Amino acid sequence: MTLGAAGSVEAVFREERGRLLATLVRQFGDLDLAEEVASEAVAAALEHWPVHGVPGRPAAWLLTTARRKAVDRLRRDKAYAARLALMHADAEREAVALPTEEDDVPDERLRLFFTCCHPALPIEAQTALTLRCLAGLSTPEVARAFLVPAATMAQRIVRAKRKIRDARIPFRVPDAHELPGRLPGVLRVVYLIFTEAYAASAGPELVRANLAEEAIRLARILHRLLPDEHEVMGLLALLLLVDARRAARTDAEGALVLLDEQDRSLWDRDRIAEGRTLVVAALRARAPGQYGLQAAIAAVHDEAADVATTDWPQVVELYGVLAQVAPSPLVDLNRAVAVAMRDGPAAGLELIDALADDERLRGYHLLPSARADLLRRLGQHGDAAVAYRLALETVGNEPERAYLERRLSEMVRAQR
Repeated sequence: MTLGAAGSVEAVFREERGRLLATLVRQFGDLDLAEEVASEAVAAALEHWPVHGVPGRPAAWLLTTARRKAVDRLRRDKAYAARLALMHADAEREAVALPTEEDDVPDERLRLFFTCCHPALPIEAQTALTLRCLAGLSTPEVARAFLVPAATMAQRIVRAKRKIRDARIPFRVPDAHELPGRLPGVLRVVYLIFTEAYAASAGPELVRANLAEEAIRLARILHRLLPDEHEVMGLLALLLLVDARRAARTDAEGALVLLDEQDRSLWDRDRIAEGRTLVVAALRARAPGQYGLQAAIAAVHDEAADVATTDWPQVVELYGVLAQVAPSPLVDLNRAVAVAMRDGPAAGLELIDALADDERLRGYHLLPSARADLLRRLGQHGDAAVAYRLALETVGNEPERAYLERRLSEMVRAQR
């Protein structure tokens, strides 16, 4: 097998996984079957493409192959086919459609989003299942998003799929009055897709640009579906304001460039303008939500000429409000970094050290990385080196690893 053919299969499947699964589930009504035949189609491609070449429409080839394998399996398994017929009958009886214009539901993925985010599932199961099936994240990548072991996450995903099957949850976009109840899970999924895109959990690249665009596209769809929902506005604003910096986050060689070193002329001013308009609308809510508050923080960064002139007191204040609205150790960590920028590294270090025993941050490389940076700024090179080594034990993507290794080398030299 040639490396090129294998790489083509992996690239196509990673980018088209969500669309492929959603189309198969729509046709056959079973998520397990869809995943199994999609994997079989990939296996067939790994055998076929090295010999006959990569087809002109590789995604269509995978879909056609998967459909054939699903039909073959159903023909062999009458009991399976009978159960699927029952599921289809339930779905047709219960289905309530939103307006059918293409702009409202442009493909099958949004339907599968809402299926995975059914209120019968716990919120974490909703998010985990959707990230795994639609965003194309691996189980370890999903586990990283939740700060739990991969084995724990695998069990959650299995249980969620079983719940969908046993409860015969229909594959459909819910009626308009049902959408707000499904919204928190869907918003969280889109947010976590973007989080993975912004800083990939593994691989040679820092940013997964296609995944970032997919998250923004989905957020735009939700905004069209629910134009008056403040948290939808907030999420779309957040994604636009953060993604606006994408071109400046790495240099020509793909190396990580931190915020204080970025060439801000490379930032996407159109996205910043759109995001700022949305965040103003989002913050008009009687009680601003977590995405609107995060978007407001991103807007403060985007409006500053440089790190030195950033309104750090306002950033700290916004993180304080966010910690009340959506408590999280990650929010506390980000607030500690902002405090360090406002009050000095010693003040931030004290707050970060208070988070050291939080089990939810175990294995999260940004905690020791942030601690190492503050120790470096304080001139405590030996302690900083220890913290950089801890961060290197759990960092995923190569640009972040290279940055931490460079900083570690600087600390080692500084001790000589």
